Order: sequence, then structure tokens, then C-alpha cells
Amino acid sequence: MFVGHYGVSFAAQRMNRQVPLWVLFIAVQLLDVFWAPFVLLGIEKVRIVPGITASNPLDLYYMPYTHSLVAAMAWSAAAFVVYRLWRRSRGLVALLVGSAVFSHWILDFLVHRPDLPLYDNAAKVGLGLWNMPVIAFGLEAAFLFGGMTLFFRGRRAPKTGMVIFGVVMLAMQATVFFGPPPPSDTAAAASALFAYIVFAVFVARWEARHPQASTGR
Repeated sequence: MFVGHYGVSFAAQRMNRQVPLWVLFIAVQLLDVFWAPFVLLGIEKVRIVPGITASNPLDLYYMPYTHSLVAAMAWSAAAFVVYRLWRRSRGLVALLVGSAVFSHWILDFLVHRPDLPLYDNAAKVGLGLWNMPVIAFGLEAAFLFGGMTLFFRGRRAPKTGMVIFGVVMLAMQATVFFGPPPPSDTAAAASALFAYIVFAVFVARWEARHPQASTGR
């Protein structure tokens, strides 16, 4: 999953408005934020295999440090600790951040083919909705805009810019699903990391311009 992860960010910020939305944008993609440089450094492996699924050409054959169940739990726990120390927040607030990190693995489980290891690089699982592109794309859109709808409910904040941003994100998802495959594994990793950074920066700037959006007042 790609843009659907951000629906969790919007919904989670609705649950606790003390957590900046940009932090949750990073949290829900944290496993991929580390996956990309790990691929670039050769620590984890991916290859481009057109047709390996009906909508995604990535053969994610070695990613035990970011996308195993054990690793996802470890990164989630680390996010809990780091956020609690950084913001001196209550445990429940930091738990929301840690849960947002772990949501990545849960949503990936829905769409990935069986390439998500439970531990190390073994016992791989995945329901494989990437082999049903229309359903998978609809799920991405439903999560993204469903979370966005929850976020804006009862808030006095301009919606137009964020909705346009959501449409752009969904257009990028359509390119991933229905466009040509990336030219290389490193290109796929680098472009993904660039997108995560741009999305988080956009949201941070949007929050700075509309502080009432985070507080709901």
C-alpha cells in the first residue's frame, strides 16, 4: 500500500490532536522510510519483475529489517520511546504514534503478495490484493479520503488545498499501479523516499499556515 497509509495519519490525528499531522505522516510510512535507504545501501533487496503482481512490479524478496512482523513491532516500540522522550508526552499519546507505525505492516499485509516475513526472511505472508488492481486502488482511495473526512469533521480549516493534495497523491498511486515500471530498484527506492519527504513537508507547511486544523478550535 502507498497513499492509503496516510488515511491512518488523518484518522489518528482525529483521535489525539496533540500529535502533529506531519509526525503521523512519517510514522505511517516509517517502515518504508527506512526501507528506501536500506535498498540504496544494499542492506535490503528488491528487483523489478513486471507481472509479478497485476499492479506492482516490485519483487520484495529480502526486507527482514523493515517489513518482517518482528521488525515492524521493534520500529513501533522505538517510535513510542522516541516520541515520548522528544515531546515529553503521556504514554497514550506516544502509543498512538507507535500504533501508526505498526499500521503500515497491517495494511501492507492486505495488498502484498506473500513477501512479508514474520521473522528474519522466513514465514512470508500477504493476502495479495495487488493482484486485483481495481479493488486495491479503491482501497487506497477509501483509506485516504475516509481518513481525510474524519480529520476535517468539526474543524474550522480550509479543505480545498488538502483535497487537491489528496487527488495528486491518488494520481501518483494510479501511476504506480497502471504506469510503466520503474527503471531500476534504486530508482524505485529513491523516488519513494522523495515522495515521503515531500508529502511530510507539504503537510507540515499546511499545518503551520492553519494551526486551527490541528487543534480543531
